[in-house]
Amino acid sequence: MDKLKAMATFVQIAEHGSLTAAARAMDSSLPAVVRTLAALEAHLRVRLFNRTTRRIALTDEGRRYLDSCRRVLSAISDAETELNEGAAEPAGPLLVTAPVQFGQMYVAPAVTRFALRHPQVDCRVMLTDSVVSMVDQGIDVGLRIGALEDSTLVAQTLGSIRRVVVASPDFLAAHGTPAHPQELAGARCVRFTGGSAPWWTFHDGERRLQVTAGGNLEFNHIAPATDACAAGAGFGMFMSYQVASLVAAGRLVIVLAAFEPPPRPVSIVYPHARGLPMRTRLFIDWLRQDLTARAGPGGPFDAPA
Repeated sequence: MDKLKAMATFVQIAEHGSLTAAARAMDSSLPAVVRTLAALEAHLRVRLFNRTTRRIALTDEGRRYLDSCRRVLSAISDAETELNEGAAEPAGPLLVTAPVQFGQMYVAPAVTRFALRHPQVDCRVMLTDSVVSMVDQGIDVGLRIGALEDSTLVAQTLGSIRRVVVASPDFLAAHGTPAHPQELAGARCVRFTGGSAPWWTFHDGERRLQVTAGGNLEFNHIAPATDACAAGAGFGMFMSYQVASLVAAGRLVIVLAAFEPPPRPVSIVYPHARGLPMRTRLFIDWLRQDLTARAGPGGPFDAPA
């Protein structure tokens, strides 16, 4: 058995989610892929996938082995790439995705700077607040906020984003600064219809609190909602990066920080580490350095402690 070929086949099956799709991606036959997987499992004496007529899913052993295979194959690919690429200028297509506002504020400018630096790379940016399949959409690199559900993605965690409550200094001077989330019940709040629920969630120690946000002002976009809060229309709950510049400028003040829910991770993700083109590897490093350099107060996220 060719172990490297078997490992590559196993990774393709895991990343594509089916034997048929893996065979198609490898320009191989389905029987050949099935035989290779069977031989690999027999060699390892473990089952790597749980298989039914409808779906295929990694076992716990398969998930651990997948990480190891990716590291081995990536090391081999990097060694070959260093020999072959030399000082060649990166070229080819690069598709990047990110959440809309975070992408507008931070990712798109980073891509623009990268495109100016590497004019032979054909950069495309897709901003969406929907979670899309990177493999199905042919996406090379993504920026994700929150826990990652797709175990086949490779992730580099950059830091974390808080969910904060803010109000303008004038509003707080007129209405007082709340000491507990329950004081927001009945208070004037600026609501955002893009949220998943009509209430705001807090944590009081181990206890989870939910407070219904009232008020007479509601928006379906973040920017006018943050502007309304800065104008003194009421309290608002936002991701920390969405109000970072307003807080840094003193136009908004964060309140109830002790009751914030757990921060959400910010990660650069890509479908696999094996055989990444030079342009993709360069961009991942570029985006990580670009965003990390802006981390901290007034920046896109809090750097890891």
